[in-house]
Amino acid sequence: MNTNWTRREFLAGIGATAAGMSLGGCAISGDRSATGLTAEAAAIEQIVDPKTLEKPNLTVGYVPVNDCAPFAIAWQKGFFRKYGLNVKLNREASWGTSRDGIIFGRTDAAPVVSGAVTNARTGAEGARHAPLCAAMTIHRHGNAMTMNRAMWDAGLRPWREYNGNLEEFGRDFRNYFDNLASEKRVWAVVLSSAIYEYFVRYLSAAAGVDPTKEFRIIIIPPPQMVTNVRIGAMQAYMVAEPWNTRAITGNEGVGFTFAQGKEVWQGHPDRLLGVMESFITNYPKTYRSLVKAMVEACQYCSKPENREEVAKVISQRSFTAAKPKLTRAAIVGEYNYGGFDDKKRLVKAPETTVFFDYPAHLATIPNDHSTFLWQSQSLWLMTQSVRWGQIPEVPKNAEAVARKAWRTDIYREIVAEMGIECPKEDYKVEPATAFIDKKAFDPSDPVGYLNSFEIRANRPKSFFMSS
Repeated sequence: MNTNWTRREFLAGIGATAAGMSLGGCAISGDRSATGLTAEAAAIEQIVDPKTLEKPNLTVGYVPVNDCAPFAIAWQKGFFRKYGLNVKLNREASWGTSRDGIIFGRTDAAPVVSGAVTNARTGAEGARHAPLCAAMTIHRHGNAMTMNRAMWDAGLRPWREYNGNLEEFGRDFRNYFDNLASEKRVWAVVLSSAIYEYFVRYLSAAAGVDPTKEFRIIIIPPPQMVTNVRIGAMQAYMVAEPWNTRAITGNEGVGFTFAQGKEVWQGHPDRLLGVMESFITNYPKTYRSLVKAMVEACQYCSKPENREEVAKVISQRSFTAAKPKLTRAAIVGEYNYGGFDDKKRLVKAPETTVFFDYPAHLATIPNDHSTFLWQSQSLWLMTQSVRWGQIPEVPKNAEAVARKAWRTDIYREIVAEMGIECPKEDYKVEPATAFIDKKAFDPSDPVGYLNSFEIRANRPKSFFMSS
């Protein structure tokens, strides 16, 4: 199928999306940002004097999905205040505005989708170009792909039930889209040129379905996903929780979870703490305090005994405004894939969302932990940017780009002051078992890895909706 849109098709697509935005926009109304000082925060002992910081008053963004948990906890428990910071949390409407708030100076820091920092440095098509940096992840995993009822009725099932058979899944996937008109072949993600787009394309290509020919990918803010599926503006989406859990039978009943992101790439970084490079340079002491507060918040979220509480905190109106039963699934690790046949698909797994400590079966490298950024994973993101035509080739200075974008060097220094040890290396091989197609990634040969894929594009042919 040719995915070049005519003007009529493009305007029709915009109309469908706009309709979803007008209905789904009720998920965000007015300024719900968390304000004030909680009793817990007021009671905490400050170990850093604000007067010693270059910029103690900060505005930090967050998006109303489960990813906001460390930000909510740092505010609720007083970790920001502990390290001398007076933080105003700013609720963002989308992942595009979360990224852009940093770039244009509206916020000092915010979570960004994995890929946004790397692609800002490489000048990838669909990305905002700026000297963004990140020294830590906010969490790994915690996201999923949702498919609509029609895809279920066509025979598609959660990936777990294919028992690793990509060919069988590909046949069901292609059969569904072959019976749809071109304007109906739509999959949504939260940001262009970022990891969710890459996951959707990676999955499809692994199953033998060329994502540049079979369907379009559009950009929709998280709170509008469910509504847009309900009105038929799109058939599937990938987003962070709780917007997948919200879609399943027993909740909104508009779809089922096909796969969690960890089933595409186990161990992937989902969200990073983004700042401009100038922020690190101009406010080094402030930045150290910010990273320490966020690491301590991630450690708190990571502890099993705290997870029920974390799920309740982020259910507050200031954060996700979702019922605790929706936020807890991915936080606690009791995940329901849903379905329309009354079959129970509840999976208990501690790695559903990883904030700091890895479960034993993932803790394979000494001193590794979730907030530590492996620069080699930035190279993987670059290979996918090339694969889908967003940059012409893997940069000759790819390692230097990764080093500037993902500040593992600074992270090691900062957390050493907290008594936290880190891996000694910046690069690691991603084993074949980590990926859905069982293809290992060796960062010493990104070009060879890229060339091993049969399905790729010289240039993407999809329109990317502005987020």
